[in-house]
Amino acid sequence: MTAIVDESEELDEIWQDDPGIPGFFNTVDHKRIGLRYIYTSFIFFFIAGLMALAMRAQLAQPNQSVVGAETYNQLFTAHGTTMIFLFNTPVLAGFGNYLLPLMLGTRDMAYPRLNAFSYWIFLLSGVFIYGGFLVGSPPDGGWFAYVPLTNPTYSPGLNIDFWGLGVIFVGISTTVGAVNFIVTAFKHRCPGMSVSKMPIFVWSILGMAFMVLFAVPALTTGAALLEADRLFGTKFYVPIAGGSALLYQHLFWFWGHPEVYILFLPATGMVSMIIPVASRQRIAGYLWVVASLVAIAFISFGVWVHHMFATGGPPLALAVFSAASFVIAIPSGVLYFCWIATMWTGKVRFHTPMLFCIGFLVIFLLGGITGVMVAVMPWDWQVTDSYFIVAHFHYTLNGAVVFPIFGALYYWLPKMTGRMLSERLGKLSFWTMLVGFNVSFFPMHILGLMGMQRRIYTYSDGLGWGTLNLIVSIGGALFGLGTGITLFNFFWSRRRGLRAPDNPWDADTLEWATPSPPPDYNFAAVPVVHSRHPLWEDEPLTVAVEPDGFGREGAEHHQTPVVAGLAGRPEHAVPIPRPTYLPFLAAFGTFVFFCGLLVDAALVLAAGVAFGVVAVGVWTWRTEPAD
Repeated sequence: MTAIVDESEELDEIWQDDPGIPGFFNTVDHKRIGLRYIYTSFIFFFIAGLMALAMRAQLAQPNQSVVGAETYNQLFTAHGTTMIFLFNTPVLAGFGNYLLPLMLGTRDMAYPRLNAFSYWIFLLSGVFIYGGFLVGSPPDGGWFAYVPLTNPTYSPGLNIDFWGLGVIFVGISTTVGAVNFIVTAFKHRCPGMSVSKMPIFVWSILGMAFMVLFAVPALTTGAALLEADRLFGTKFYVPIAGGSALLYQHLFWFWGHPEVYILFLPATGMVSMIIPVASRQRIAGYLWVVASLVAIAFISFGVWVHHMFATGGPPLALAVFSAASFVIAIPSGVLYFCWIATMWTGKVRFHTPMLFCIGFLVIFLLGGITGVMVAVMPWDWQVTDSYFIVAHFHYTLNGAVVFPIFGALYYWLPKMTGRMLSERLGKLSFWTMLVGFNVSFFPMHILGLMGMQRRIYTYSDGLGWGTLNLIVSIGGALFGLGTGITLFNFFWSRRRGLRAPDNPWDADTLEWATPSPPPDYNFAAVPVVHSRHPLWEDEPLTVAVEPDGFGREGAEHHQTPVVAGLAGRPEHAVPIPRPTYLPFLAAFGTFVFFCGLLVDAALVLAAGVAFGVVAVGVWTWRTEPAD
């Protein structure tokens, strides 16, 4: 490989962020923002894990009194909300933020300031949701907030408002982030990188982004109508006044089931990057993998009533949704065959990232089997709202998303931090998590078949559930221990880990062509690629040397290339915005507005102040020169 032009002191000076606190608030560097997404998401992950351990301590034996019924409902609600809205989606967005420009051979996201705005909205929405604990009114209606349980009659107070407004708030971050991913993938590829040469992880993030744009508005609408009922006395979900409680379920699950695949697609993208490198083999069936990702994205929007079989409905309509729930297993199976074929034809190295991928294959297979089972309506009617469903969605959401995320941590953190993680601790973490996960969640299938209902905070002795629940709780503690080992490994590596080489795994994609960690400008000169595996090909990377900003003559400028069409043809260069406080100010103004909605007396004043801050910030943002 021909070396890309070395970074210079001049480039460092041009691209570096402000030091200290100013740099913390005004950076627009995609790498810093991506790492913040990952770190913040994992803080929420461990908080949610502690809540899960508290709930499992309560259920470990019959008639426990570790926590009361109301506290259990609050923990249950906060745990699910945190895992779905504040961990799984944002942490995947964090990896996307960090890796997409590097994989595409560009210098930043398409809209760096919008990227910073997205992170600040995410952070402040998490603060908003957890603000309920600070004022003694945490959400307690479940992470799904079904009506009529959550209408003002049955849930007075601010508890549900923290959830409803918080979901709308965090949805802003997810949506603007999706727009950024789409534009970056289509317009900010390096010369020569046609869409057929994009890494699988880029395709998976692109699929996730398009799904977000179509799915999140349904959730936002459902939550907005709920808050309209609660704050302004409307009757959208009140049947006696002409509303419909089922309308909420349709809106929620039109987002809720695609959300499973919004999380699954990036997880499969991570696996599709790690397995070929660990197997020293190009991925088998690249086009089949991409086609499967696109098919999953489309089909997932036809299965939301899968969650509503027990509510009744026209038999023909239910049969269509049942069939769609079966069909979506086909592209998932194609992905499996491609991964297995890649390993079969290669020579697998069982380092820690690969172990987590293998754990994912086993766990998602089990989760997929039970997913096909609940697509059968008579079976679904028997197990709905039982612990069988709890087991199923933890196998699909926890096992099939968390395990690839941990594999991605061990795979890409050396690039991000410049330090290798301990392989010994990594393998210990994997085996502890794998055993703990299955000990914790597999017995839940049996508990569900024995009649244990979900969402209960205690149960009577003599039902035969005690032993299995104790096993589940022990497994949960073991799984938590495994995640803690990785946390310790991270902090240990930052102090004592070996310095990471540029390409410790001998990988094939462009992020490994940069130093570890990458410089602020990513590439001193923009690379030109000739294949899907630029670091594995005999034909070396070349460097664009056009005077319009693609190469060394334009490298001094604060800019990045734009390509035209799907073939990766160079078009022109665009400037990268300088660091600015405006994204933070706009996000903070939005935060003040949502806080004002919680208190009627302050509504007008807070809304006026907040909109003033947001309006000034956005106007200045619009008129501020990019460079």
